[in-house]
Amino acid sequence: MQSSQKTGAKSYLITKTLDPENQETPIQFIHKDFVTEKLFYRRNHFSYPNFVSSFYWLSIGGLVNFSRTFSLEEIQALPSKTLKSVLECAGNKRGFFKPMVFGEQWQKGAISQGIWKGVSLRTMLRYTGVLEAAKEVVFEGYDFGVRTDSNDLTYFSRSLPIEKALHPDTLIAYEYNGKPLPFKHGFPLRLIVPEWYAMASVKWIKKITVIDHEFKGPFQAVDYVYYPKKDSDEGKLPVTTMKINSTIQQPIDRQILNTGFHTIAGIAWTGRGVITKIEVSVDGGMTWSFANLVQSPEKYAWVRWEYKWEVFEKGEYTILSRAMESEGGKQPKEAVWNRKGYGYNAIDTIKVKVE
Repeated sequence: MQSSQKTGAKSYLITKTLDPENQETPIQFIHKDFVTEKLFYRRNHFSYPNFVSSFYWLSIGGLVNFSRTFSLEEIQALPSKTLKSVLECAGNKRGFFKPMVFGEQWQKGAISQGIWKGVSLRTMLRYTGVLEAAKEVVFEGYDFGVRTDSNDLTYFSRSLPIEKALHPDTLIAYEYNGKPLPFKHGFPLRLIVPEWYAMASVKWIKKITVIDHEFKGPFQAVDYVYYPKKDSDEGKLPVTTMKINSTIQQPIDRQILNTGFHTIAGIAWTGRGVITKIEVSVDGGMTWSFANLVQSPEKYAWVRWEYKWEVFEKGEYTILSRAMESEGGKQPKEAVWNRKGYGYNAIDTIKVKVE
């Protein structure tokens, strides 16, 4: 198996839209535990924000004992934490839903992984205190624009329930892969919420507000909601934890192969526990075999896996992968359809031809 890193060839993001910029990671060429800045997928609802000053301040207010404004230097001087975490767009693989749904038609590349350094939000809230009535924490970014369903200027804002906000691994991040956070990925500060889909990891954080009620912003109450029915809101649920999932990176779908030995390789991830097993089928799901995990599973991170395939009979083959995790979950045969196309996690499928 060859990759662009081994051959010296270059990989590029796969463009979906230019303004706002939405681009996929070429996931079939990623064979490391982290994705470089240039290949990390980009998901935006609005154009990139413009900072009018090089000075940066982050305010924390609302239901706190003491409102406070932190400079970037003060935040970077606080005790830090570093963790490896997947960021997956909730719409990753949306293009595979049947029947098709409206929205960005992501394939398999609206997912990346990095090593994030920052300050636990819990640590920062110790400086302000949190009142007993607090139920949620709202994060407002600097990015704004006009939504298609309104004529009002809207800032991208999301909230976390207080217990998730106070989890020690919920980070206010300022570094990515050992370097300052790139502007297109949220510089100078972004939220990192491990285990949740990436809409929760708000970029370009402008302010943080603690509230005593359910946040009703449009990116929480309208978007990033599972609507199981096409024509009504009955049974709707918020999008939160990432579903168990896997992706075959090599071979590439519709690739033509020679007879002989091949490596089937991919990644698997989950928002609950860790990945424990990967099964691969080379006969369309009639029989399954266990793949080898390339490294020990880590909480919050994807695991890379490989399966050695010996094939000497020419013809067309359907290759499948499915993951299992420590909390008992198993990747399903079919994803749960919803009209906004979130959380696609059906068994991954490719077809190859052996000549």
